[in-house]
Amino acid sequence: MSVFSFIALFAGALLLGACQRAERGDTAALRDDFGASLNVTAPPRRIVSLNPTTTEVLFAIGAGSRLVGRSMYDAFPESALAIPNLGAALRPNIEAIIGVKPDLVLLYASQDNRPAAERLRQAGIATAALRIDSIAQFERDTRLIGRLTGDSARADAVVDSVRATLDRVRAATRSLPRPTVFFHTWDRPLITIGGGSFLSELVDIAGGRNVYGDLPGPSGIVTVEDVVRRNPDYILASPITAANVHADPRWQAVPAVRAGHVLVFDTTIVGRPSVTLGAAARSFADLLHPGAVR
Repeated sequence: MSVFSFIALFAGALLLGACQRAERGDTAALRDDFGASLNVTAPPRRIVSLNPTTTEVLFAIGAGSRLVGRSMYDAFPESALAIPNLGAALRPNIEAIIGVKPDLVLLYASQDNRPAAERLRQAGIATAALRIDSIAQFERDTRLIGRLTGDSARADAVVDSVRATLDRVRAATRSLPRPTVFFHTWDRPLITIGGGSFLSELVDIAGGRNVYGDLPGPSGIVTVEDVVRRNPDYILASPITAANVHADPRWQAVPAVRAGHVLVFDTTIVGRPSVTLGAAARSFADLLHPGAVR
């Protein structure tokens, strides 16, 4: 399963709590998305990150050298592949994590990971479960990771750089027509992106409109028949799902497919709500409005 598939399948997890703001330097007042306190008394030296986004953020803020474990999905940047692979990101191998002696573990805040977070804390390991499904959550949690690792300035710089690119794409597409799109992420069952996902936000920034933006969660199960009813102007798909659309005769009922309006995006850029968010928005704009962003 690819990194993009990991994001698509688990984006809809229902979670409790939210990271709370606190005064700079007071990590005891911070809470993760399970509502647990993040009391890190000193910058961690040995970090396990079982989330493609947090792993990439750690490298971006200069803390990649502290990683001693990652999940099988954490493939960006390329140097992450040199970090020991501890296996699954959901319901992870607790013994494998404890075995690398981390002083901080970062998990994706899915309910599937709640027991793991509790067991790790019981073992005396600081653990942060973070839900990163939206642009705002990326910004919040990048700053939080910066505070936990002792480098808020670099984390702020990463957030500011991503935001600047997003603003530039938004400004370039603001006055353009807004074609509707269906975001194809999974075949069986047919899963699309809802309004609660960073991917829907990126489509909007790029000058499009998600036909399933009315779904409140990050993702949802739909039918081809309903896609026909909503009649999107374009289909956005990964190389694999695009091939499946062309091979499945059911999709010929969708006018956009018959018209050849299946747009293939680059999953290495689009597949995670991380430091590539700006580049992902630019790539969508290039598909929907070629030449608009200069």
